[in-house]
Amino acid sequence: METAHAMIRPLLLRLPRLLLPILALVAVPAQAERVKDLGTFQGVRPNQLTGYGIVVGLAGTGDDSIEYATQGMKGVVSRFGLTLPQGVNPSLKNAAAVLVTADLPAFAKPGQRLDVTVSALGKAKSLRGGTLILTPLRGADNEIYGMAQGNLAVGGLGVSGADGSQVSVNIPSAGRIPGGATVERAVATGFDTAPTLTFNLAEADLTTALRVADGVNHAFGDRRARAMDAVSIAIDAAPGAEDRIMMMGMIENIEISPADAPAKVIVNARTGTVVINGAVKIHPAAVAHGKLTVSVNESPRISQPAPFSQGQTAVEQSTSISIDEQKKPMVNFKGGASLADIVKAVNAIGASPADMVAILEALKQAGAMKAELVVL
Repeated sequence: METAHAMIRPLLLRLPRLLLPILALVAVPAQAERVKDLGTFQGVRPNQLTGYGIVVGLAGTGDDSIEYATQGMKGVVSRFGLTLPQGVNPSLKNAAAVLVTADLPAFAKPGQRLDVTVSALGKAKSLRGGTLILTPLRGADNEIYGMAQGNLAVGGLGVSGADGSQVSVNIPSAGRIPGGATVERAVATGFDTAPTLTFNLAEADLTTALRVADGVNHAFGDRRARAMDAVSIAIDAAPGAEDRIMMMGMIENIEISPADAPAKVIVNARTGTVVINGAVKIHPAAVAHGKLTVSVNESPRISQPAPFSQGQTAVEQSTSISIDEQKKPMVNFKGGASLADIVKAVNAIGASPADMVAILEALKQAGAMKAELVVL
């Protein structure tokens, strides 16, 4: 018995070192991402708020006598019991009509602060040094959800001279007020009363939706999640905010491997940018790329008559035409060429971004590239 233990003990000590190479070969999910990075729960989203207000305290860079700015100022002073006489149109060079925008986050409660963006609505040249007067912020249902007021932080600068010359740095007609709005009303999300929780992917993909549902079911050990379509995953949950919040937090931290993106080639025709993702494959094809340059040079010559010949000065046209054809080698794409092969071949023939677009379009028309070609 002691001899057997003496033989087994060295094997047990060596077992971890023997298992290390085997464990290294075990497949590990590549590019695993958290569920919270792939989408959001239905109802748990921000809401846009918009308001119309007046900025005062400008150094003569306001709207001057624009009618809607004047009406806005009349509304402001009327809150304090002041009334402008009929027919009086004040010159509001130190005030400007603005639009105020903000995002109301999910679960925001009354009293919390929001950042707001203030943008000139009329012909105000700059909002630098201005102060936003109390402005209600309304949602899509025209209900007031916040109140904004405060001093603007403007990153732009505009200077003009009497002769009409001007210098502008960035955009001086827009600014921000950090924490410039106060939430007055909460938005009901309805996540705690809905029959089921619904998780919506940011990008539609059937494979990813199925993997999210499988990940949730594996984490909880049941079949509570099911993919409804390429975007939505329905999850059975008991009613009540406390239980659902706990379950939502656990679901958000589940890691899955999203499906690979479909093969796409993105072309920005305005900037000449071409982006090819790693899923693009090229079937057997041969590509020849050349460039023909035709130059026409006009060199007129002046012909003078001989002295006392009664002749006239004449202009003789002299035209020279040259043709320059750059010969590029033909590139042979083997079957299953990858992104690296495509880039190497395009660089070898010296194609510009514009030429690359033509080559990719020709490859697609020839059936050698099975990818979606998107032109922006």
